[in-house]
Formats: sequence, C-alpha cells, structure tokens
Amino acid sequence: MTDLAARIAGAPISWGVCEVPGWGWQYDAATVLAEMRDAGLAATEFGPDGFLPEDPAEKAKTLADVGLRAVGGFVPVVLHDPSYDPAPAVATALEGFVAAGATTLVLAAATGQEGYDDRPVLDETGWNTLLGNLDKLSAAAAASGVLATIHPHVGTMVENSDDVERVLGGSSIGLTLDTGHLLIGGVDPVALAVKHTDRIRHTHLKDVDAAWAARVQAGSVSYTDAVRQGMYRPLGAGDIDIATIVGTLEKSGYDGWYVLEQDTILPARPTDDGPVVDVRASIDHLQAIAETVR
Repeated sequence: MTDLAARIAGAPISWGVCEVPGWGWQYDAATVLAEMRDAGLAATEFGPDGFLPEDPAEKAKTLADVGLRAVGGFVPVVLHDPSYDPAPAVATALEGFVAAGATTLVLAAATGQEGYDDRPVLDETGWNTLLGNLDKLSAAAAASGVLATIHPHVGTMVENSDDVERVLGGSSIGLTLDTGHLLIGGVDPVALAVKHTDRIRHTHLKDVDAAWAARVQAGSVSYTDAVRQGMYRPLGAGDIDIATIVGTLEKSGYDGWYVLEQDTILPARPTDDGPVVDVRASIDHLQAIAETVR
C-alpha cells in the first residue's frame, strides 16, 4: 500500500473554478496550481474545459512545470438518452488523459441541462441506456489504461440512494466516493464506504454542514445557493465522519487518490489569502487521520 500522504490531490473547484456558467469569479490556472504545490498537494484533477491547455502535451507540461501529477478528471456526459452516443466525447477525453499520464476518468451522468439545481426522472429505457453506457465506457477506458468510475452527484441522473444502488447492482463500473454529494443526495457516505468498499475506486473528500444539506434535500434552498452560503466546509469542520471513511478504505487496501474538494463560489476576487486557507486546513486534517491508520 502506498503512503496516504502521497495520494492527497486537489481540484480546481476548491478555488471556485467550475464548469457551470455564471458560477462565480474564477481564478487563473497559474495561481491555482502554484497554491496547490505550495500547500503540499501531490496532484490535481484537470478541472473544467478551458482551465488547463486543451493540447494534452501542453496540459501535461503545465502540471509538470509546477511539480504536480495528473489525476484525471470530472467528465459530465449524457448517458441516459438512447439517441445520443457518449462514446466519441469520452474517447476524446481519454486521449487527453493518456497523453497527460492521468489514470482516473470520473464520469457524471449529466442531465443535458445547465447547472445542478434540477434533474428529470428516468424511465426504464433511460436507466437501461445509462447502465449499458457505463459498462461500455468503463471497458473503453480500461482498453486505454485508464480507470473509469461513476460519480454520484447532486443534480445528475445518479444522485440519491436508489440511483446509487441501481448503478451498483446493474453495472460493473467502479464508484467515485464523493462524501459531500452523497450526503446531500441523501446517502450515508460512511455506510456506503463500509458496505461497498470493494467498488470504491476513487475518492472525493468533502465535509458538509448537514443543516444546509437537509435544506437542499427538502427543496427549501437550491444546491447552488447552499454552496454560496458555505454548505461545504474544510475537512473536520463539518458533519461527515471523514476519519471512519478513510480508515475503512485504507484497511481494505484502497490505494487510490484522495481528492480534496470544497466546492466554492466566489463573488469576487478575495482580498485575503482566499480558498487556499481552507485547503490547508483540510490537508492538515487528512494528514492527522493518516497518522492513525498506519
């Protein structure tokens, strides 16, 4: 088993960089990557299209120049529509992953709409199409030497406990355990980590204010507004038992990445040190957990 500290990675969303139009003020890549490096992160996910150079060689060089490895990244794609074939878009993404030395494809079952505040309801045809696409895309990624996972995510077609169980029972793809999105979607991330440890291939660590999560679940506030109000917290400052999740994974032999994500919306450029303060707090918390599971 590789050392946990060497598997702590970052994601641009912790700096407010997101694919959703109008999400908020966006940091430039040079600033984000430098702050990741200086905070001691080993690697990063790619972030949304346009954040890093499109050319795979330039993308890889941009990361290497600051001493960061490429984890891979989040690829939202429509999987449930029988009239749409997601394979070409994913094949293009995989070419970039391979060229940059990235190892993990994080698929999300996009709705086809912008944002994450609403989603349609799937019928049986939609579910059968989605599950078939998951296995097809997982095989295509494996043929390229890349591990594909599905990311349960608020406002996508795989969000709540029924969705997650249907994916786990109806496909063979590995799971991205995103502690925050699972909780907000009504799934206990600790119970899922314990029950389905063998399916977890990638991990996004978030902490969450459970009161805000409950308001999102009840429909009294939108997901986006809850993020804007600080629903996501640095690790150890929210209501998720991160230590039990990490301990469960490590004891099972998990050797994948722990990507620190604290989804952030910035109304303007910060005048203080900015989001990196919370990133450092999360790193410190995870490293303290690492000491207890050695």
